[in-house]
Amino acid sequence: MKKFFAVVLTALLFAGIVFAGGAQETKSEGTYKIGICNFVDDASLNQICDNIQSRLAEIEAEQGVKFTVYYDNCNADANVLNQIIANFAANKVDLMIGVATPVAMAMQAATEENRIPVVFAAVSDPLAAGLVDSLEKPGSNITGTSDYLDTNAVMNLIFAFNADAKKVGLLFDLGQDASTTAIKQAKDYLSAKGVEYVERTGTTVDEVVLAVQALIADGVDAVFTPSDNTIMTAELSIYEALADAKIPHYTGADSFALNGAFLGYGVDYANLGRETATMAADILINGKNPAEVPVMTFDNGTATVNVETAAALGTSFEEVSALFAPYATKVQSINTAESF
Repeated sequence: MKKFFAVVLTALLFAGIVFAGGAQETKSEGTYKIGICNFVDDASLNQICDNIQSRLAEIEAEQGVKFTVYYDNCNADANVLNQIIANFAANKVDLMIGVATPVAMAMQAATEENRIPVVFAAVSDPLAAGLVDSLEKPGSNITGTSDYLDTNAVMNLIFAFNADAKKVGLLFDLGQDASTTAIKQAKDYLSAKGVEYVERTGTTVDEVVLAVQALIADGVDAVFTPSDNTIMTAELSIYEALADAKIPHYTGADSFALNGAFLGYGVDYANLGRETATMAADILINGKNPAEVPVMTFDNGTATVNVETAAALGTSFEEVSALFAPYATKVQSINTAESF
């Protein structure tokens, strides 16, 4: 008899476990879990993340759905990044959003088997990074938004401001995939124009500060940085030294100008964040297949000028705007703010 009850109890416990497991797998209609991972704290990427989350909140109200959002930041640490992604999977998220190329690549690798949809944000060159087969048809479980930079347009602005520039500094992080294509394009442009260039790199704020000191000693007439997150993080530590040396810093995002750079040219990151959220919601709510959702690119026609840095360089926003207007769809002003 004891053996009989033991068997019955075991069966009931097993049934309970199965039932509980089934209950855990049950998901209310119209509810979705989203894991968002930011690569590092900087003005550009934080602006994207803030706008992703605010847009998701708007979609909740508009469409009567519920998003449970898990947000984390790996602070450029690969081990932390992998753990964050593992946590998202353990939480059974319905979709992951990776902000910046390294996060997107790690998410792509981690979802090869489970096929959780991935939407990336601010990946400068999705093709070169191997994330998609094409911009029109990504071809797998991943799609997203790109902040591709028109490097030649930035180069044109350098020479619109100073037609006699003889030496241009290229400031970037060698480990940033976002910089690879843009730096090559800058070299090609400058070589064709017969203008000398000097490369200086850094992987930490301290290294970037030293690189800027070296560029000042090199006697460069201007400095170019693409949408490089390492330099973005260091901008507040370098912009005054460059301005004091009368060297304009041309960069690949308006958030650099927010943190003191002379000029930021490129994507509106607030809008990019909102469009990323809309894309993610479309995949979840409407069942869109990431493999067939085109990567979204943006018009890189806005030049953002820091008026305080312009003054330190001996010019004004009005003077700069007149010079840049033929080369940009819009020229706008900004003041320095210590924003991360």
